[in-house]
Amino acid sequence: MKIALILPSTPAYSETFFRSKIKGLQAHGHQVVLITAKKGVKFDLCEHREHPKIYKNKVLQLFMMLKVFLSLIFYFKRVMTYYKLEREEHTPFKRILEKIYVNATLLKLNIDWLHFGFATMAINRELVAKSIKAKLAVSLRGFDIAIYPLKHKNCYNLLWKHVNKVHTISNDLITLAKNLGLSKSVHVEKITPAIDVSFFKEKEIDYESQIRFLTVARLHWKKGIVQTLQSLAELKKKQISFTYTIVGDGNDYERIAFAIHEMDLTDQVHLVGKKDREQVRELYERSNIYVQYSISEGFCNAVLEAQAMGLLCVVSDAEGLSENIIHKETGWVVPKNEYKYLTETLLHVIDLSQEIKNKIILTAKKRVRDNFNLEKQQQNFLEFYNQ
Repeated sequence: MKIALILPSTPAYSETFFRSKIKGLQAHGHQVVLITAKKGVKFDLCEHREHPKIYKNKVLQLFMMLKVFLSLIFYFKRVMTYYKLEREEHTPFKRILEKIYVNATLLKLNIDWLHFGFATMAINRELVAKSIKAKLAVSLRGFDIAIYPLKHKNCYNLLWKHVNKVHTISNDLITLAKNLGLSKSVHVEKITPAIDVSFFKEKEIDYESQIRFLTVARLHWKKGIVQTLQSLAELKKKQISFTYTIVGDGNDYERIAFAIHEMDLTDQVHLVGKKDREQVRELYERSNIYVQYSISEGFCNAVLEAQAMGLLCVVSDAEGLSENIIHKETGWVVPKNEYKYLTETLLHVIDLSQEIKNKIILTAKKRVRDNFNLEKQQQNFLEFYNQ
């Protein structure tokens, strides 16, 4: 079996989700080809191809379109099939030509499955799989389903019409997809994110010394970091000593830095930027309570890593987080956008006896090791394509 995986860019070494999936499929005799938009990045785990580049210079773009169209001569039958499918959807002729150009790499594939790693990546490519006689699969993740459709109404109507199988990382996301029009007849498989449990493994956490909170997240409004800061400002007013480390970068850096200043948390909160996985593991080892108070969150690998490392985890109830954490058994789930509830929960966690803390830590570690390991994820994806 040959599977084409469509991603925005090649997975970094630390992105174990996609790399593990590719390795697992290859280990069982399947071929994988990765197609990305980002140019000039080497990837040696499997065959790697790139989408045609869009040029701002109109003359250069016209020249490249002619060059690409000439390369499709040997795939004329497929191109005509694709053309007819687009015409059936009432796509204008000029737009079809544009789509043929951007989908040229995909139209040349001889594969069994065309799998888009993010639903947004399937937009304008919904009819390619049928034209090359492949099955169409798509993965649902937080931003794709919970945020993108708010601005782009009916963006997935054509995708839902032609998709053969859907992969979701949480139950909440599939509920949202059905609210957006996904038919109940489409087969859906839940395969959660997984982590390298041999790398992020248990350690002894010191809960008797100063409280050290940690969040590993992109600096984006949906991660709820400003709300987390509001909660921690309340802890400071109660004379509780703590530090809070935020790992990651993003467009919200200035907003978050200003909030830290405004809330008088400069001595307590540290924005340390993006770190590699070894550095992140060291920060887990130096922390004792992990906070992920997201407004929207598909699932969150960092919460899995924190549990595996033995941190007490407090998260919001955004999408998949309430499946990542079992409330009061492996951590605590707090209503999102209500930072006062977060404050109350953090105070509760801090005051717990060491015996109760240890019980929750051990339960969380075992659950992550048993249910969110890479080997289990690999097996689930094998079944996904074989069923």
